[in-house]
Amino acid sequence: MANTSDIRNGLCIDYNHDIYSIVEFQHVKPGKGNAFVRTKLKSLTTGRVIDNTFPAGHKIQEVRVERRKFQFLYNDDMGYHFMDTDTYEQTSLEEKMIDNPGLLKEGTIVDVLFHAAKEIPLTLEMPQYITLEITYTEPGLKGDTATNTLKPAKVETGAEVRVPLFINEGDKIKVDTRTGSYMERVKQ
Repeated sequence: MANTSDIRNGLCIDYNHDIYSIVEFQHVKPGKGNAFVRTKLKSLTTGRVIDNTFPAGHKIQEVRVERRKFQFLYNDDMGYHFMDTDTYEQTSLEEKMIDNPGLLKEGTIVDVLFHAAKEIPLTLEMPQYITLEITYTEPGLKGDTATNTLKPAKVETGAEVRVPLFINEGDKIKVDTRTGSYMERVKQ
């Protein structure tokens, strides 16, 4: 059993019969009244983010999770299939457990969080950035760079990403997996 002084980013807790990860927190000690901890919690089962305030010294139930490296193999109607890089065992995850599944490229190494006691997968964490190749986009017009406009482009995984006008087919781009947005063109 832990208390609010043990709260840190990434800590997993059992709260309201669900497992939450602490996304951010702030200890607040007002001039008048008792101290408290303001938190932003993300459910590892539904992905929903909630705000919650704990009074100082409040007991919280910590959940032990294990982070394991997996390699993405393929997806089909049964789900997304991954292979443990240490034991070579395969597991499949539902699409709802993955943020931006359209950006997953075969061979990508990801982290899967497992509930240590129950040995069930909770959520998948992709690398922050992934490099993808543009397979289709409309050509940009020469000299049309005065405005900061974006155009749709299809990447090798089938996902659509908004890119600047100077990006062409065959270019490799870096994409932020949390937002699904274009970051920069990768030099080849």
